[in-house]
Amino acid sequence: MSKYRLPILTIFTFLLIGCNQTAVSTPTPITQPTTEIAAVTEPTASRTATTKPTVTDTAVPSTNTPLPQPATATTPPTATAATLTSTAPPPTATEPVPTAAEPSATAVATTDATSTPNSPPPPAPPASPGGVLAPSDNNYPGNDDKGGWESRINVPAGFSVSYYGRVQGQPTSIDFSPADGQLYIAVQEGIIYKMDGAGGVSTYVGGYNTPTGIAFRPGTGQLYVSSRVSNENVGGEAQVSIVNSGQIVGGLPCCYAFLHAANGIAFGPDGFGYVGVGARADHGEILDGPNKGLQDELTPLEASILRFNPDTGEVSVYARGFRNPYDIAWDSSGTLWATDNGPDFDPPEPLFRVVPGAIHGYPYYDCDVCFTPPPDVTVVPPLAFFAPSSSPTGVAVYNGNQFPGYSNAIFVTLWSSFTGAQKVMHIGAGGSSAPANFATGFAAPIDVITGPDGSLYVADWATGIIFKISYTG
Repeated sequence: MSKYRLPILTIFTFLLIGCNQTAVSTPTPITQPTTEIAAVTEPTASRTATTKPTVTDTAVPSTNTPLPQPATATTPPTATAATLTSTAPPPTATEPVPTAAEPSATAVATTDATSTPNSPPPPAPPASPGGVLAPSDNNYPGNDDKGGWESRINVPAGFSVSYYGRVQGQPTSIDFSPADGQLYIAVQEGIIYKMDGAGGVSTYVGGYNTPTGIAFRPGTGQLYVSSRVSNENVGGEAQVSIVNSGQIVGGLPCCYAFLHAANGIAFGPDGFGYVGVGARADHGEILDGPNKGLQDELTPLEASILRFNPDTGEVSVYARGFRNPYDIAWDSSGTLWATDNGPDFDPPEPLFRVVPGAIHGYPYYDCDVCFTPPPDVTVVPPLAFFAPSSSPTGVAVYNGNQFPGYSNAIFVTLWSSFTGAQKVMHIGAGGSSAPANFATGFAAPIDVITGPDGSLYVADWATGIIFKISYTG
């Protein structure tokens, strides 16, 4: 998420602009948190509204506030970097102004894996169900007002919403355990909670630095966590670790902006782990020094989706060109889908059908200060677009049996409070239809997942609430 993607109220944000990492030593495992710590108290940071009414206790995404930076931790793994050069001037951008109006869903063209930006097929028809409206105001119920929130969330006919439970802190990622069937919830403040079927919450593990992705290895109780080692704005570091076992992948690039490091984790049909890793800059530029604004040299593992051996931590690059791939999900045909947060000049936000080995955009964008791809580079276009500044975060492919006609459908959360966000959107299986509203009225939905019962579960960052969407016929 970029600094122009985080509108309205200020809460727990980290403006960590850039990381100018240089490579080269093997990462050193760090001490990991232990299980069962005391629960934290509710955050008390100031929540002051700008264009929206003051809310009792709901904190919507905000413009970043700079914080002091800690010391650099360990160094990234050794790899070979590609050299990129340019003489472009430094970027400029204008802060978008949020409004209260609800726009129509952004149209999108579906593409094959081999399509290019110059030859997209015609747009697909709107997905069904369309026309699910957002509430006409932003006066949020209190965080513990179950009835108020259930009344506020709009879903298509035949579906219902329930307030499943709530955790303290700002959720970033959720997953169900195949071992105990409970929902596990990582929060920005460093704790992972678990929630039972009655909405009861207990602390599972704590002590992480901004855990952003969690995923259980299929068939096991092993929970893999992406988090930061260091928040250093230049030379920061992220990692993937296993709860109670320690670091499995270290030295990952970090931390250009808030929630912009190692992100969503998913296990593929090949049994390997996959993790999205953000870029160290907005559009590939050098962030400071005498060459500020010129095209930077990409480090080997940034702006990519990595494939890792879950036993040894051996890493390879699966696909490149993602500015900040917040979440990833596999469908039943073995296709990987990724949300991405676009650059600060504010184009529409993308969803990608990931092509192994290909470049999907970053650092090649169309703007006055952006960089042109070399003649031998083909950039894979997005499959779908969402409203500018909407910050697509969580993505889930529906793999349950409860929703009729939704097998392999794609659901995406739009996290920001800019116009066109604060909702879950639906895209037909395989990208067969354009995005359409599926559930609206959230404060800041950040992740979505199919539960063992076939319901959809949505985590709201601003409130700590977990919502359950079920089909009732």
